Amino acid sequence: ISFDFQGRSLYTILGPSGAGKSSFLRLLNRLDEPTEGKVLFENKEHCSFDPGYLRRKVGYLFQTAYLFPGTVRDNILFADPDASKEKIEALLVRAAFPVSLADSPVDNLSGGEAQRVALARMLATDPVAVLLDEPTSALDPTATSMIEKSVKRLVHEDGLTVVMVTHSPEQALRMDGETLLLVDGRLVESGPSERIINNPST
Repeated sequence: ISFDFQGRSLYTILGPSGAGKSSFLRLLNRLDEPTEGKVLFENKEHCSFDPGYLRRKVGYLFQTAYLFPGTVRDNILFADPDASKEKIEALLVRAAFPVSLADSPVDNLSGGEAQRVALARMLATDPVAVLLDEPTSALDPTATSMIEKSVKRLVHEDGLTVVMVTHSPEQALRMDGETLLLVDGRLVESGPSERIINNPST
């Protein structure tokens, strides 16, 4: 794989099961270390950055939301202990989560609500890029739509770069960015999502 992710852009990664989509994503913020080749961030090899710093700047959202015990607010404060009430509320708004539920125990949340809290918590570290590993695969259509709209706003309004693994060509079309097609650990095609899905050259 050789690819240059541009700033303020949205990318989806498609491919069959076992193609290496999640493995590739994990390499981008050192959840896994590459055994060969290089990953660059801000024109430097990403292994030259402290892993904690890198993961704050290149956030990662898992397929299933992993929340810490306590309230929604507690989870935001875990990522940014100095976050003001106003910042916490602004983060919840960015993640399309009701501010009125900020003091709710996370055990009471639905799957879609938990995923949006995880998104808000990740945004609390002020990342410049966001990695999403099938963040809506376990959600109903309504929750999926809310997450998709939030992700688009991160790119178009906040100027973040988003790289999102999905198993759904339909979702890649809805996200309306660029798509990378992986097969057997190789990048076989990339370009505008509409072309890759509806008129592929491979």
